[in-house]
Amino acid sequence: MKKNKILNSIQTTAIGIAMLVGSTVQAHEITPEIFVSAVPSAHTEEIKQAAMNYAKFWDTGDEIYAREALFENFKDMTPPEGRKEGVEGVLEASQNFRKAVPNLHVEVEHLLITGDFATIRYRFKGNFNGRMGDIIGQGQVVDFPAVDIYEVHDGKIIKNWHLEDYNTFFSQVK
Repeated sequence: MKKNKILNSIQTTAIGIAMLVGSTVQAHEITPEIFVSAVPSAHTEEIKQAAMNYAKFWDTGDEIYAREALFENFKDMTPPEGRKEGVEGVLEASQNFRKAVPNLHVEVEHLLITGDFATIRYRFKGNFNGRMGDIIGQGQVVDFPAVDIYEVHDGKIIKNWHLEDYNTFFSQVK
């Protein structure tokens, strides 16, 4: 009898953990609204996975997704002034932006894969509740686009070119 209670308790705990893990993974699943690939292949899937892992990083701020997506010698080809190089610069940029927009959420509107390159059109959303320079947030709604181009080799992003619509962002947080 006592053995059955212990087994039931273990089973209940295992089911609860499985549900929690399953819901966490599902909560961070991101899929592109539009996906286009010139020539679908295993290589294309590898590139898509790297791009989506990087999107998950920007959506969650979780370092594990950035490290999964980015080559260790990753190069940001269009870094903002003062940003550290490589993966560490990306991690710091995310942390700093999340201080200004703590509930940041990212949607992938379009993913295009050609050869070794992925072009991804993002939409960044949230509320500006932090501080950016002299501007102090008061919960303003943030909703602005960005476009990234990734060069991917061996399943990792080795180079990134990006353009964020900061004009829209700053017009929303004034």
